[in-house]
Amino acid sequence: MVKRRIWGLVALIAALSIVAAACGDDADDGGSGNGGEVTGSLNISGSSTVEPITSLVAEKFQSENTGVQIAVDGPGTSDGFELFCNGETDISDASRAISEEEVAACEANGITPIEIEVGLDALTVIGNPASPIDCMNFGDLYALFGPESEGFANWTDANAVAGEVGGNGGFPDLPLTIVAPGEESGTYGSFIEIALEDIMEERGQDTNLRPDYQISADDNVIVDNSGGTEGGLGFVGFSFAINAGDAVKLFDVDGGDGCVSPSEDNVINGTYPISRSLYIYVNPNKITENPAVAPFIDYYLSDEGIASVTEVQYVALPTDRLDAARSAWDSASA
Repeated sequence: MVKRRIWGLVALIAALSIVAAACGDDADDGGSGNGGEVTGSLNISGSSTVEPITSLVAEKFQSENTGVQIAVDGPGTSDGFELFCNGETDISDASRAISEEEVAACEANGITPIEIEVGLDALTVIGNPASPIDCMNFGDLYALFGPESEGFANWTDANAVAGEVGGNGGFPDLPLTIVAPGEESGTYGSFIEIALEDIMEERGQDTNLRPDYQISADDNVIVDNSGGTEGGLGFVGFSFAINAGDAVKLFDVDGGDGCVSPSEDNVINGTYPISRSLYIYVNPNKITENPAVAPFIDYYLSDEGIASVTEVQYVALPTDRLDAARSAWDSASA
């Protein structure tokens, strides 16, 4: 169920007042507006999930505009928004939509974020390739990752909780070692919101994962634990799971309509139950302050730029949603 967000956060009113000349008159020449190369620097932070997309876009853009320096890092969506709302970055990558609290923090500093959807993701539960489990429903995921599983050191420890919350259970006698994102990650928040939150609320639990798992902000560390540890378990964005190849097992997920594998087709047709949107956010104030911002976003949304989404193994937006993203940006930067 790919969640679609209303463009209420797009800063149309604020950004429409921005002088068009500052954004450049011709995106086809790299966005410089005078037929020459773009110069300057860009500071981009946020989601580790979106980082591979933006890094590839940056690499392509820099190959055509060698005078631009672009820094891209991925400490996590929440950490990225903190920097962004303080005015420390030009663009923020995000694997979830910005929260009301984060919007308020931005607006307190005179920033009205421009939200741009850039791709889709199948949030993927991964484990050791030898795992006898093929599919888990939301009850199973709650029993393994939820707050009531604190202290569970073996998969079998989760069977009783799974039975209470509608899980399939039948977990194997294997050591349970979980490495997963922490609270700074949009992947953490999306996993809870989509798969676990309803059960947490029904059982009167806080909406946090079990406190005793190993936290890592590095998706590759999560992949290495899941694939290389007997009984390893974690969750990452689709790109990291697919690029790991046979080193990890990708579990099917049952969101109530049967087991569905994480795949491009199943994200597009809406059957994979823990799908989500991927975003970039632009500080409209930076469009006038930094002449590299608008040309870079123009390029990001061009055919060549947006192709980076699938080139790093995420899922392309349907045509109508990509058109909406482009139209929103055109209006905001005009």
